[in-house]
Amino acid sequence: MPSKQALVRRPGPRLVEGLVTHIERHPVDPALALRQWEAYVQVLRDHGWRTTEVDPADDCPDAVFVEDSMVVFRNVALLARPGAGSRRAEVPAARAAAEALGCSVNEIRAPGTLDGGDVLKVGDTVYVGRGGRTNADGVRQLRAAFEPLGARVVAVPVSQVLHLKSAVTALPDGTVIGHLPLVDDPAAFPRFLPVPEESGAHVVLLGGGKLLMSDGAPKSAELFADLGYQPVCVDISEFEKLEGCVTCLSVRLRELYA
Repeated sequence: MPSKQALVRRPGPRLVEGLVTHIERHPVDPALALRQWEAYVQVLRDHGWRTTEVDPADDCPDAVFVEDSMVVFRNVALLARPGAGSRRAEVPAARAAAEALGCSVNEIRAPGTLDGGDVLKVGDTVYVGRGGRTNADGVRQLRAAFEPLGARVVAVPVSQVLHLKSAVTALPDGTVIGHLPLVDDPAAFPRFLPVPEESGAHVVLLGGGKLLMSDGAPKSAELFADLGYQPVCVDISEFEKLEGCVTCLSVRLRELYA
C-alpha cells in the first residue's frame, strides 16, 4: 500500500532569526510558533499520517521548514543544496531520516542549488521553480535524478515569491492553484485556478479530498468547499511571518511501498 509518512522538524531556538526575502520582517513569538507547529503535526496524525521528527539543527533558524531539505519522487530522496548557504547544515539530519525510512538517496552537488520548496509534483509531472534559491544546474540535476524514474520535469520561472510552492500548489485532481499577482506564468500549467488570497494558494493533500491549509484564507477555503473538497484549516501565522506555509513544515512521502 502507498505510504503516508511525513518528516517534520520542530522549531529551533533561533527561529526568530529566520530569513525573509520578499516580505517585511515582523516579530515572531517562539512559544506561539511551537504551539502552532504541534497543532500542525497533530492534524497530520489525525488524518492517518505517521510522522517522524528529523533531528534538530538548532544553529539553523529556518530548519523547521524541513520541506526545503529534499524532494522525494517514487522511493528516491534527492537531497537539496539550499540556495541560502546558511541552510546547508540542515541537510545531513534530513538525509539520516530519509535513509531510516528506506529511501534511496541522491543529492544535488555544487554548483547546483535546489530548495525542496521549489518543486511541485502533480502526478508524474515535476514542476521546478527557477528563481532565487534554485539555479539552472540544480534543475539539470533534478532532471537527471527523476526522469529515469518516469518523471516529466518542467522548469517554470519564479520571481515574485521565495519558492515555487509559495506561489502555487495543486488540488487532488491535478488543478494547479495560485494567487495571480504572485504567479509568473499561469499558462505553464495545463489547468490553473486562481484563488483570492495569497495563503489560499498553499494546500497539503491529506487524503480523501481533505486539504490542509492556513486559516488565513477563508475565501479560498470556501471556494475549495464549493468544489467538493474539505478544508482543514490551521493557524500558522508565526511561520507565515517567515515566508513559510503549510507545505514547508513537512516532507510528505507517499510512494514508499510496504
